[in-house]
Amino acid sequence: MTHDLATTLLAEAGPDPEPLVSFAWIMAVALLGPLLSYATGKRIPGVVVLIAFGVLIGPHGLQLASEAGGVHLVKEMGLGLLFLLAGYEINPSIVRGREGKQGVITWLICMLSSFIGAYAVLGFTRPTTAIVLAIAFTSTAVGTLLPIMKEQRMLDKPVGRSLMVHGAIGEIAPILAMATLLSTRATWLTASVLLAFFAIAFLVAAVPKTVRIFAPWMRRAMIHGAGSTNQTMVRMVMLLLGVLMAVAAVFELDVVLGAFAAGVILRQMMPEKYRTPLEQRLDIVGYGLLIPVFFVCSGMAIDPEAVIHNPWFLVLLIPLIYFTRGVPILLRERFGQTGSEIQGWREAIQLSFYAATALPIIVAVTDVAVTSKLLTSETASVLVAAGSITVLLFPLIGSIVKPADDYEEEDPEERERKLQAERAEKA
Repeated sequence: MTHDLATTLLAEAGPDPEPLVSFAWIMAVALLGPLLSYATGKRIPGVVVLIAFGVLIGPHGLQLASEAGGVHLVKEMGLGLLFLLAGYEINPSIVRGREGKQGVITWLICMLSSFIGAYAVLGFTRPTTAIVLAIAFTSTAVGTLLPIMKEQRMLDKPVGRSLMVHGAIGEIAPILAMATLLSTRATWLTASVLLAFFAIAFLVAAVPKTVRIFAPWMRRAMIHGAGSTNQTMVRMVMLLLGVLMAVAAVFELDVVLGAFAAGVILRQMMPEKYRTPLEQRLDIVGYGLLIPVFFVCSGMAIDPEAVIHNPWFLVLLIPLIYFTRGVPILLRERFGQTGSEIQGWREAIQLSFYAATALPIIVAVTDVAVTSKLLTSETASVLVAAGSITVLLFPLIGSIVKPADDYEEEDPEERERKLQAERAEKA
């Protein structure tokens, strides 16, 4: 039976496999990713494994899977939920504070240095392409880093809190830069479209409060169905995500903008006591299905031949990403008054490597650039590959250089296992 199933799935391999067969292969990889990550002692993030196996099963590999049919929609929803969760984690009051304002200045420095670096790499030609690269280099993959940071219990530490600030700016600023600098519309028209989008987002945010006032029974119905098979809260979130992504698409903006806005709105409208149960449900939907599909499909878009034919370009991009995003953060944290709680070189270096980790924005900006013919698909493949390597390399370096105090903090699970072993020996 198993042999027949495997034979059938392999028989469907080709340039355009059946969508359900593609989905089966993608989910097989989605399950394999965390298992292999665990086998390496979590030294290799599961996200990197997903991307690597996406290359293997994709159109440029064994041709076992493609984005044809409904797979592309699932990928887009995965991208959307990834950025919704990133926006949901952002506390607007922190971003509006002194550290947030300093973070914006740091991002502008990063953007300028990235543009100069990319422009130099391109031989001081193709300024528009240099802008594309600069936007990609100044992003921070806070959505990708969240599982890593939660696993290492970093979010309540100075590095984790500062990362959320730089991460919020490193998500929203490149998105807005994409909308304005890469748009084919006139500048005034682009500004008008952005204002219209945010006006609609504001109206969407006001709907739940209005409904609660004029139809209080709907609030009771939502709460009543939250924990049953109706899952009303999750459906509300998916509706919010779908509406704002659709509005962004209609306005010819990147859907990432709509998804991030949905996360920020959701945090403001959700009462504190309901946040933890909602987060648990969204983690199940997101990390159980949609987000792994996005990362596997991102790997499927990488052309290995393009990477092999441009090895030095790939080797150059990785330090360039760190020097144009991580180094300005490092220097400003050490020699500037940023308002953060970062102390010492180790914490500053750790933050710089985490903040320079990039991938989802690189995928989004290269997709826009290829569609607009500002980048070739080969260059886009190398960029996505470089972003994938930063997800593998930079958090690993960050964990190595963490402050000595963090090493002294024992893992609660490990402590519990030791206590159980001691009790067993005494018994």
